[in-house]
Amino acid sequence: MPHTKKKKETTTGLKIKFREPSLYDVIMLNDDFTTMDFVVKILTDIFDKNQPEAVELMLKVHKEGQAAVARYPYDIADTKVKEAIDRARAENFPFQMRIDRV
Repeated sequence: MPHTKKKKETTTGLKIKFREPSLYDVIMLNDDFTTMDFVVKILTDIFDKNQPEAVELMLKVHKEGQAAVARYPYDIADTKVKEAIDRARAENFPFQMRIDRV
């Protein structure tokens, strides 16, 4: 989605420009230690994927080494990635994700 600018005129006659936030892809990376069940759980619990979609994404990550699993404004992407990595560390998994600007 491009940076759409919206104009709004206030009661004082001033024009205010709004810009849509930039979007970022959340990229999940494959590793040889994090279990497939854990990855599916992260996708369903944190990234709101249904079970079939989560399994499909998990298999894509496993086969291709990485995959975009979601797209959000930066603050939301960062929060979800931190939550996923914190959960992985609590389970002693080396699970990794990154955020790429679209």
